[in-house]
Amino acid sequence: MSDIQNETDVILIGAGVMSATLGSLLKELAPELNIEVFEKLEEAGEESSNVWNNAGTGHAALCELNYTNEKADGTVDISKAIKINEQFQVSMQFWSYLVNNKLIEKPEDFIKPLPHMSLVQGEKNVAFLNNRYKALSNNPLFQGMEYSDDPNILKQWLPLIMTGRTTNEPIAATKIDTGTDVNFGALTRMLLEHLENENVNIHYKHSVDNIKRTKDGIWELKVRNLYNNEVERHTAKFVFIGGGGGSLHLLQKSGIPEGKGIGGFPVSGQFLVCNNPEVIEQHHAKVYGKAPVGAPPMSVPHLDTRYIDDKKSMLFGPFAGFSPKFLKHGSILDLLTSVKPSNVVTMLAAGVKEIPLTKYLIEQVMLSKEQRMDALRDFIPNAKSEDWDLVIAGQRVQVIKDTDEGGKGTLQLGTEVVSSADGSIAALLGASPGASTAVHVMIEVLKNGFPQRIEEWEPKLKEMIPSYGLSLMDNPELIKKIHASTAETLQLTDLKAEILKSETRMSVQA
Repeated sequence: MSDIQNETDVILIGAGVMSATLGSLLKELAPELNIEVFEKLEEAGEESSNVWNNAGTGHAALCELNYTNEKADGTVDISKAIKINEQFQVSMQFWSYLVNNKLIEKPEDFIKPLPHMSLVQGEKNVAFLNNRYKALSNNPLFQGMEYSDDPNILKQWLPLIMTGRTTNEPIAATKIDTGTDVNFGALTRMLLEHLENENVNIHYKHSVDNIKRTKDGIWELKVRNLYNNEVERHTAKFVFIGGGGGSLHLLQKSGIPEGKGIGGFPVSGQFLVCNNPEVIEQHHAKVYGKAPVGAPPMSVPHLDTRYIDDKKSMLFGPFAGFSPKFLKHGSILDLLTSVKPSNVVTMLAAGVKEIPLTKYLIEQVMLSKEQRMDALRDFIPNAKSEDWDLVIAGQRVQVIKDTDEGGKGTLQLGTEVVSSADGSIAALLGASPGASTAVHVMIEVLKNGFPQRIEEWEPKLKEMIPSYGLSLMDNPELIKKIHASTAETLQLTDLKAEILKSETRMSVQA
């Protein structure tokens, strides 16, 4: 067993969409930096970024009801939806820059236009959706959104969902045609292909076993080459831990104070996948419903059109499950070994708080195929069991930590970055909106990790992301310009037509 020593400027752990995005930003901003990427698996984007391991929703809060909360007075808080939409616009701008500069040649291989819809049943839910529509449709970020509770219009929007529906229960939907379906696995591979050159090395089948800080402030990684079991030592001034669920263990090994007291709760997912092309052709949208009472927000049911390997597919789910693994290709000891003296009280507090969630997950695991089909029939009344197969999706690790609002052992939803005080190491934890907001999140990582260079990089950042440093909400004309330019560059022709149509409609109404 040899012990090879290597020095570099930047180390990225994990070859998923986050590391690929951070590496791509750094390559444009500071091409002189030497970057090493370490991935445990044989290929890029095979965990959370894999096309089968996520819903592929370009999360822009167009259809996700859990990003808009109903207040006690019946009004709807859209602040989170605005924030997520603005962050997705940042990603769209950066992807457009890459296409315009021939760094990505065929955008249609990773992003396609697809309507985003919300669908609810029951008087109370219909009233909520109507209030949500009123709050969002007046906002320039959500222009073009439509609402209907007319069954005849809904049949046009959702023929597969409305056919065979016999209940008299009120039903309503919103539709916006400027949504997208994103293959984050394909995008990850495109980014890494353009990244790899003389200054960037990507090492597959390399596992990071340990991270520690040397006396001179440099980070030293113990890396195992899984091909020959050789151990290598790699040092860098900046390290990003983007290893999906595996990030928590590496964050703990780094020893930074900011990582203490943080735990993780793994949630697995399963989807029903349609195998009947005739049924698939009757649906063309991502349709999100409301999570059942008692279900966690990450279990919002949705019926999704997907484009996988140039083929139109349809998925329904997710059905939540539980596995102690933190990665789909992880170890059953992951959860147990993540419990440390610094987080054991937090984890125990979460265990007490989240008994209903644990019960829900156990119930989900025990569901039979027919019980899953019954859930699907809430969306597609005429769904036949033989047309659907069950597929295991990816693992997500929800962050558990103590907060002022939730107290000890609070389960966090969303994406979270934990950085050292000096920004020299950062770890990405959590789940949705995740990949959709990767560019915004990685720019924040850069601000913390390279504060002395951000001012120098600002002109380039503005070139890549025209809205950089600005609030889109405060610049409606800029929103129109960005919507139109990104739709054209990313070849989302349906979107460009819809933007022009909605602008015309708004001017007529004015």
